[in-house]
Amino acid sequence: MAVSLIKTADRYIGSVLVNFLALFKGKKKLGSYNRILIVQLWGIGETILALPAINEICRSHKNAMVEVLATSRNADVFYGNRDISDVIVLSMDPFSVAGFMLNNINKFDLVIDMEEYLSVSSIISFFVGKYSLGYSHGARAKLYDLHAEYNDRQHAAETFMGLARKIGVNAAVNGLAKLHYTGRDRQIVGDYLKLNGIKEGDFLIGIAAGAAESAKSRMWPAERYVKLCNLLMKKKKNAKIVLIGGASEEELNRRLLVGISNKGRVMNSTGMFSLRELFCLAEKLDLFIGNDSGPMHIAAAQGVKTIGLFGPNIPVRFGPLGKGNKAVYKGQICKYSPCVNVHKGQVPDCLYPKKSEDYQKCMKNIEVEDVIKIV
Repeated sequence: MAVSLIKTADRYIGSVLVNFLALFKGKKKLGSYNRILIVQLWGIGETILALPAINEICRSHKNAMVEVLATSRNADVFYGNRDISDVIVLSMDPFSVAGFMLNNINKFDLVIDMEEYLSVSSIISFFVGKYSLGYSHGARAKLYDLHAEYNDRQHAAETFMGLARKIGVNAAVNGLAKLHYTGRDRQIVGDYLKLNGIKEGDFLIGIAAGAAESAKSRMWPAERYVKLCNLLMKKKKNAKIVLIGGASEEELNRRLLVGISNKGRVMNSTGMFSLRELFCLAEKLDLFIGNDSGPMHIAAAQGVKTIGLFGPNIPVRFGPLGKGNKAVYKGQICKYSPCVNVHKGQVPDCLYPKKSEDYQKCMKNIEVEDVIKIV
């Protein structure tokens, strides 16, 4: 199913189910819990930002079995994580979701729902948990036994940690958790870089000009990425650029490559790597520049100097965490910014008409020179 269809079905059918199930919700007391389920179903970036909280929950409850419910979309974020007991991969179709709930009714002593908006995650929590914890906003909150506030004026990693603190975790967010990959992943990436002439002393810059299928208005104009790449290679003679993106960014990155002057110093890796291989590739970078999207958080998690470009969303919530990392935001000129509010289910395209001069005005307000100064 397309992401938009899933979200539409969740919004309308899910809310009806939530309100119906809430009629049967009684008050419970949190007892001892030996088995904990953490629900994190969706975005790669948000899953990365939730990892510090998830790891602290595992470490502070060492006697409990802590499992994570994920999807094939984000499950690799948990690969090699020794703190987590198990990762359950759920297919996001109605039959799989219903089957999981029916097979696991009250199997978990505690369910922590880290999704910010989806109704389906609260419904899953209602059925499989003896006790549940989630955010306090929206109709879905009726299905939780314990609530945490979603503070949208602080970083999302801190907001995820707010859930952990509700069950006694006493920890600060000091950075992101490193993402793991296999030796085979390392070999594939190493062979790719070697084949493309990358050698010791090269300054490797990752450019991710795309964004996830929701809110494409988060993308900085392609022609500015072209100008940026040309300037970076002009100013730094040992700079080489790798264009990063999934299969959906193939046309976008091809357009970038056409406009870039010195094509011999540019690699187009679009669609070539799995998520784990991308973790490895990110680790090889000296610098990453990209929009507010998953690859930006991957780079930050792997300890790469990262610059994130923001407009429809604000870096206060989703900026690249890590020492020295920077976010560029000049969206104050737009009366709608932030128009992307994930916790409210608001992930629109730009609210200005596509053919108007104001379309994407928040992103267009970022000049190439703004980014070059930070570099």
